[in-house]
Amino acid sequence: MPSAFVHRITKYDPADRDEHGYYTGAQDTASDHGPVEAAYLAAIAAFAAASAIDRLEIREPAVTGFVHFGVEPPVEGHGLGGLFPPDLTGYHDGAEVSLPVALELVRAMLRDQGAWCRLEVGDLFTVHVGWDQYVYVGSDRPCADAVARTRELGLFPEPLTASPYAAEVDEAEATEPADEHFWIRVHTALASRHALLLEESYVRNAARWHRITPENLDTVRAGLCPRALLTVWPDLTPDVGAVLAAMPQEESIDFVWEAQDGTISHAIVDDTDYQALSAHVADARAACALPLSLAEHRPLLCAALPDSDGVLRARR
Repeated sequence: MPSAFVHRITKYDPADRDEHGYYTGAQDTASDHGPVEAAYLAAIAAFAAASAIDRLEIREPAVTGFVHFGVEPPVEGHGLGGLFPPDLTGYHDGAEVSLPVALELVRAMLRDQGAWCRLEVGDLFTVHVGWDQYVYVGSDRPCADAVARTRELGLFPEPLTASPYAAEVDEAEATEPADEHFWIRVHTALASRHALLLEESYVRNAARWHRITPENLDTVRAGLCPRALLTVWPDLTPDVGAVLAAMPQEESIDFVWEAQDGTISHAIVDDTDYQALSAHVADARAACALPLSLAEHRPLLCAALPDSDGVLRARR
């Protein structure tokens, strides 16, 4: 169930909206990285205090993909530097963070620095950051004092029936658990193929790749990120030249390769990148080209890691 009391918080005066609700005033749609941005964070903190919330859960986290739509250019680390280590340990679906960290995540989203997520406490409290400095705060309480404080900060809290960024549960949740039955199927596939490629999508637009064998499967499995989406593909091909020669024209693909030191990397490329890619992977051990089109996306297996109690709560 969604929060009972939802407010849209913006720097846009409702008096400057036309009959369709579109803002026609002079406010910029980018963050000022200054007092207005600080006012947003103070307002969210006020709603959290009024709701007795001091920790929030990260849901459906994402980072910048190969196409970035933000007003500001993406930054290295997606705006998460100082909050999480470079490998983004601790930034995953279901991770719990303190209110100060949650506010810094909101800051990164207001600045369009690359990271995005929903921040929630079940049905009790939600924070969603939309386009153009629109923030939606939901609570199970009216939060009258927080509404007044938001106005004092120079922002405009407007009541809504629901956040437009509320998760569509049927679409957001993964449906297949990476349970023991899934791993038995992986073992069975390995028995005939000897090696497979495992894509570990730990946040949206970011993945780690593992070349799994019967010998290393348990080790790889033990290091997977909580609630990761796991996609199993056929093994990389040792004839890298053949993979490069067969790549399609006029469409993008996900090119995956294994370097001489055993590390596996990937890049989204199209035919304008092929010449540079060929030079970059000249000494690669093996490679493959995976389609981006959902119609052609045919992995061997796909599932999401359940929580330690066996319940699948991952959302994508």
